Amino acid sequence: MTTTLTQAQEIADAAIAPRPTPVERRRVRAAWLFLAPMLLCLLLVAAWPLLRTFWFSLTDASLSNTGAGNFVGLSNYLFHDGSEWSGILVDPQWWNAVRNTLYFSAVSVGLEVVLGLAVALLLNVRFAGRTLVRAMILIPWAIPTIVSAKIWSWMLNDQFGILNHLMLGLGLIDAPLAWTADAELSMWAVIVVDVWKTLPFVALLMLAALQMLPADCYEAARVDGIHPLKVFWRVTLPLLMPALLVATIFRVLDSLRVFDVIYVLTSNSSSTMSMSVFARQQLVEFQDVGYGSAASTLLFLIVAAIATLYLYLGRRQLEVR
Repeated sequence: MTTTLTQAQEIADAAIAPRPTPVERRRVRAAWLFLAPMLLCLLLVAAWPLLRTFWFSLTDASLSNTGAGNFVGLSNYLFHDGSEWSGILVDPQWWNAVRNTLYFSAVSVGLEVVLGLAVALLLNVRFAGRTLVRAMILIPWAIPTIVSAKIWSWMLNDQFGILNHLMLGLGLIDAPLAWTADAELSMWAVIVVDVWKTLPFVALLMLAALQMLPADCYEAARVDGIHPLKVFWRVTLPLLMPALLVATIFRVLDSLRVFDVIYVLTSNSSSTMSMSVFARQQLVEFQDVGYGSAASTLLFLIVAAIATLYLYLGRRQLEVR
């Protein structure tokens, strides 16, 4: 009986809902017309290469002759020959790359969000030379990643790097450290370089959001004598949450696909190898297009799943607020 009443209510609501007017229909058609070139471009530059990569992952094609590959189904992902399992899903090097990427993403993005918010709060304060400082802080973000990674690789060199020279001069270390060669230090070296490079991006987004906050809330808090820390936790941070979610999702997507900074600093080192570096190694160095395409496809699925989950949880949190 309850189900019947619910269905009847839904039918009544649909009947009451106003139908789109001719003007609204023309606006919808115009919107699709303007979106068509962008959708076509997206189809050509994203969807087609993605589908082609997925197709290659189902073959045994090689880089020397991609057209001569035979269809092997899901063997590149998982295959059992009667005695043992093979494929990327049981490849320890692939799962090591997954762990490295997730660890790199969690630590680097966490540091960037916290430090970026702190820098934005400092730059939002009025002081002499604030405009110059705002311009200077964008320099790391403006430098191409390959260039900045190469500069840092020279600075971190264990033989002639300036970082070791300064630390030796200050007595902080007794011998030069191999920052990019030592398995215990290389990941942290990569994280530091990535944070230095992308911190201005997060800080700029947070600064723009801070300048759009309503001033009357802070005036009321000042009149009531509320402590600044309480104002930050109760007023500033909740109002910044949408911008914070946008900055975080952008950085999460970038960090999960990281390649250049890791490859320039540590090449194919297993201690820092990311999923992108693993896929490149299979495709270029081993010339195994099928296996490399399987790694690229899994990378896309992991990134898409994490992005979807993050956006869903972020939307739910904003709805609760």
